[in-house]
Parts: sequence; C-alpha cells; structure tokens
Amino acid sequence: MKSQHSSNDEDEHQLSRLGYCWWRSAAKFDECVRLKSDIPNIASLTPRVRVLRELERLALISHEGLNEVRYRLQMYRSGDFWVPTGGLKKKEMDIPPVITILLVGFSGSGKSSLVNLMYSVLGRSGLIPFAQTSSGCASKYTTMYMEEHNVMRSLQGGFCVYDSRGFSYGKIGDALEELSSWMSDGVHHNQLCLRSGDDVLLEDDAETAGLRPSSKFVQRTVNFSMVVVNIAEVYKALKASDSKPLEATRELFHSPALRNCNENPMLILTHGDLLTTEQRIDIRIRLCERLGISETNGVYDIVCLTEYGFLAEESDPVTAYAVTEAVFRALLISDRGHFPKKNLQDWAVFLFSWLMSLTGALFAFLADLCSKLGRRDKLKH
Repeated sequence: MKSQHSSNDEDEHQLSRLGYCWWRSAAKFDECVRLKSDIPNIASLTPRVRVLRELERLALISHEGLNEVRYRLQMYRSGDFWVPTGGLKKKEMDIPPVITILLVGFSGSGKSSLVNLMYSVLGRSGLIPFAQTSSGCASKYTTMYMEEHNVMRSLQGGFCVYDSRGFSYGKIGDALEELSSWMSDGVHHNQLCLRSGDDVLLEDDAETAGLRPSSKFVQRTVNFSMVVVNIAEVYKALKASDSKPLEATRELFHSPALRNCNENPMLILTHGDLLTTEQRIDIRIRLCERLGISETNGVYDIVCLTEYGFLAEESDPVTAYAVTEAVFRALLISDRGHFPKKNLQDWAVFLFSWLMSLTGALFAFLADLCSKLGRRDKLKH
C-alpha cells in the first residue's frame, strides 16, 4: 500500500506534468518548497515567496475543494452567510432576494470570458460560450448592454453575475462617473451603456435595440464588485514606458463607489498565460504594490475560457477552483454588508429631512430672486 506522502508526491508530479502549476518553474520556488515543512514568519517572506505559497495553496486544495465549494454555491440563498451582529435578527435585515456581483474593467480585460468560465465551472455547461467575447473573429465586439448571468444555471440561484461594458484608459473620469451611477442607482439586464461616439456601433444594432424591453427587467442593487485586469496588456504597456493602464487601473480599483463593508473589490488577473512565468509573477507583485493591497488576499490569477469555450475544470483544476473560491468569497463579503430594514421612524426622519431640504432650497431661491429685484430697482434710480 502506498503511503499518503508518496501519494501526495504523485499528485504534485501529475499536476506539474500536465502544466497546471506553471509557477513551479519560477525563481525562488525551491525556497517556497523548503517552507512547507516549517511554519514561517509570514511577515518576513518576500512578496514573490508569498505569491508562490498562495498558488501552492490553491493547487493543494483544488481537487478536493472544488466540489465542496461548488456544492455550497449551488445550495446558497441570499443571506445564508449573514452572521448576527448588533443584536438584530435576520428578519430585521434588508437582504435582497438575489446577491448581485458586478464585473468591471477596461475593454478587452476578459470580463465576458470570465462569465463563460463561471458557466463552465459552476453551471457545468460544457463547451457553450454564453457571453460573446472580443477575441478571435469578433475582435471589434464590445459589450453594449448590461448582461445578467445566472452562472449556476439554477431556477433558485441565490446570486447573479453582471457583465458590464469595458471602460477606456483615456477616459477614466467618465468611467468613474458611469461606475458611480451603476453602484448608486443599480443595474438591470439589457441596460444600454451609451457613450459619446457610439453612433457607428449602434447602426448595426438599431433594429434590435428597439425590441429589447429593458425597462421590464428587475433593477438590481450591486452588492459586490470584481475588478478584472488584463495583466498582459498592463505589462506590455509598462515595458513600453506607458504607465497609463496601470494608473487608470489604480483609480478604478480605489473608486469609493466600489468599497463594500470596508472591503476592497476583488482583483481578478487575466491573460497571464500570454506572459512568461517570471513576467506573470512580477506584474502581479508590481500591480498589487501600486494598488496598495496584499498580493495574496483577494487576488486571483485566472485563465479565462477562449472563444471556443474550453472546459477549465478538465484542463486546469487550479483555475477552476480559483474562480469558485472567488465567487464564494464575494458572497461572504456581500452578506456582511446588509443593513437593517427601515422602520416607520426611519421613514419619518427621511421625510422630515427631505422637507427641510426642500424648504431650504425654496428660501434660497426666494432670497436670490429678491436680491436680483433689489439690484434692478437700484439701477432704475
């Protein structure tokens, strides 16, 4: 009978042989291996070693952990991860019927491909691309409408994922303004994301645009956000001495509208497979350092589905588990951010405040009007 140790060695060798563990060829990996038999001081580890340890963690639990976490997501209902705080009961909390996770990022970051990956891993959809991507022959395609996705493909799913239109690095101010409106007003399926210069893009869609009954879809309040970043694009820009993508990503990530329960949004790194092992780790460390966040906590390096929809669970269990854990973590944070329901007293205070504001605005208008009339009389005399 084989020992458990030899069995683990065989599993690790198989993972490495099949290419799942791309980071095992990285510099300093031997140092990371030596730490397995020790309990190191995490604070004394270099960022590179911490990243390697995090990737090893995902590889270690990917096979057995995937089915367990996926089952918990299948059984999840909105508010299941809420923990009693402040002496309030769950029925007193304002918990939406569906938790909404919003994917945001710049054009070509891989948001739609990430949605397809979620369908493949969580909904077990197989080789079916549910969201159109901007890769391959559809390279000029861009998501013009908000798209709600039930990635679990369940009639009783407790959460949904929204694919949004990508922003432009050169128009970060407009991007933050549009993002703020999504977070404050909510989003709904088939919501048109219209921007200046879109007339040409809408010409081909003019006939079908009028057939979209977008106003009939339910307005969703965004509970959590994932910022999706094309690290291959950011790395190549930095190599060309162009820091615009990095700085624009920093502004987007730190937008006050994206913070939930005093937590940063989640950072999803895509297209890392287009870089070498060293480049992939280095840009992750550099990006997280510029964002001022941990390079291991709330950050996931995910290889998204191609336009042909290859099944990540069969070809890359580490990626499959990573995207599953990312969604699970998003729901945990979302359920911590619910507020108490408003009672009659709260509505009375709100109405009183609104009336006082309206009265103040009215008196300010009257004062301004009287001031102008007074100046006009002085000019006549």
